[in-house]
Amino acid sequence: MERKAVIAMSGGVDSSVAAALMRGEGYDCIGVTLKLIDTKRPERGCCSLADVNDARQAAYKLGLPHYVLNFTEPFRDEVIRRFVEIYEAGQTPNPCIDCNRYIKFERLLYRTREFDFDMLATGHYARIEQDRGSGRFLLKKALDRKKDQSYVLYCLTQEQLQRTCFPLGGKTKAQVREIAAELGFVNAEKPDSQDICFVPDGDYGSFMERWTGKTYPAGNIVDRTGKVLGRHRGIVRYTIGQRRGLGVAGNKPVYVSSKDMAANTLTLGPEAELYSKTFTVADINLIALERLERPLRARVKTRYLQAEQWATVEQTGEDSLRVEFDEAQRAITPGQAAVMYDGDLVLGGGTIRPE
Repeated sequence: MERKAVIAMSGGVDSSVAAALMRGEGYDCIGVTLKLIDTKRPERGCCSLADVNDARQAAYKLGLPHYVLNFTEPFRDEVIRRFVEIYEAGQTPNPCIDCNRYIKFERLLYRTREFDFDMLATGHYARIEQDRGSGRFLLKKALDRKKDQSYVLYCLTQEQLQRTCFPLGGKTKAQVREIAAELGFVNAEKPDSQDICFVPDGDYGSFMERWTGKTYPAGNIVDRTGKVLGRHRGIVRYTIGQRRGLGVAGNKPVYVSSKDMAANTLTLGPEAELYSKTFTVADINLIALERLERPLRARVKTRYLQAEQWATVEQTGEDSLRVEFDEAQRAITPGQAAVMYDGDLVLGGGTIRPE
């Protein structure tokens, strides 16, 4: 029986090589590039003409049909809108997780089924395996630890994992670039994107004002006693643990320790005030098991680049967990994801909630 796969091709080297590997495995493939934001800019960046052309050239070199799908409306509603609302609620969003959850592995996977294709393949660095005993599909870290993206994939369901391939999970980035060079891809040495795709200049506060038509007013910066230390430039422009760009002079370093959205005040404190051990996780997705029947020892990370730390995790409801680190961790930030690991295995995760 012929195996058929849709390849999500962003124009980067990773997704181009993923397409080559799937084709090498005998899949009948088509390449699909998602138009996520409205732009006519020819320069590099998400949805730029240059990226679409890079994806198209790689697809044609492999002999694959290539299509561009317009997902601007769901991306606006499910990713950008959430991004803005979470910042406005005083939390810190992770739009890459929302894009994976609502766009790539929900909307695009749905379109994959509509195309009557079996699998969706992407250029993510992670691995999927099926447990022979339980039959559950498991998400594991990539072999290239420096490129591992399992943290932003914790939200994948069993149905989604069953229909998804990550061909790069067993490759290093260096190997991927070598394959791209051997195949003559124009993007073989293309640098990785580092920015939020819809905020290429990094100024998300200004982006939010343009997108909403609102002005986020200045307000007081205070210490724990309520003493006014200065003025902020709009509270949405700051996140927990931030030190730079505060505009406050002092003898010792100070950091954003809390935000009062109703009062429009930013509270600063010493770094010691950023550390805590326990927090609540909601909107959970468990991968390796259906439910935590008892408190579980696991390694947990609360930011993409953070090293996992030992913690005890207890399920407190159908959609909630309580996590207690063995040692206090810095700047556990509401809105970010907490992801649990057992070695290479992703147990599951969820969204950190305010205490």
